[in-house]
Amino acid sequence: MRIAVIPARGGSKRIPRKNIRDFEGKPIIGWSIDAARKAGCFDRVLVSTDDEEIADIARGCGAEVPFMRPAELSDDFTGTIAVMGHAAAACALGPDDLLCAIYATAPFLRPSDLRAGLRALEETGSEYAFSVTTFPFPIQRAVRCTAAGRLEMFDPEQAETRSQDLEESWHDAAQFYWGRARAWSAGTPLFSDAAAPVPLPRHRVQDMDTQEDWDRAVLMFRALVDRAGDA
Repeated sequence: MRIAVIPARGGSKRIPRKNIRDFEGKPIIGWSIDAARKAGCFDRVLVSTDDEEIADIARGCGAEVPFMRPAELSDDFTGTIAVMGHAAAACALGPDDLLCAIYATAPFLRPSDLRAGLRALEETGSEYAFSVTTFPFPIQRAVRCTAAGRLEMFDPEQAETRSQDLEESWHDAAQFYWGRARAWSAGTPLFSDAAAPVPLPRHRVQDMDTQEDWDRAVLMFRALVDRAGDA
């Protein structure tokens, strides 16, 4: 069994109701549901929510909402692993069944990305496989602003190292996370050698935590649509 699970709680703070806010013509969760349905690799596409309005909109976009998420798994501190473990139990999955967490705010996600994630999981035998992308600047050259209003390097030893000589670094792209039911249920950490990377290009990755993030995502989305139209 392969199940897509889209976590979408109702209590987002920095962008209120962001999981169902309109993004370029549809509730943003609709883009994630569409990608999952078009990927052709899922037996079911579910939304895990504590919110009746989100549940209704998700059903209207073509997803199932077979259970409501309990309040204790819907606060600001509940992580993806706990939500997915709950979904695995609610669906009575076996240890070898597969669940893919797909974030509700991932309008750049493509069906081919999800298929690539499944291949990575199966070919590597990992417990997880999830989307990552590169940092645009070497993290070894990062600086901090001090209380005195000055700058200092996090790693002063790298001050004279050429950027091309520094190791490339990656970060979570916050779009999807394939995993085996046994890993989700056991609480196996995502950020570990239990996971395989699924690289995505930076121009299709954007956090959606602040209004500035949202505005940037709209501009990126429109640019991608324009480029596709010119192709």
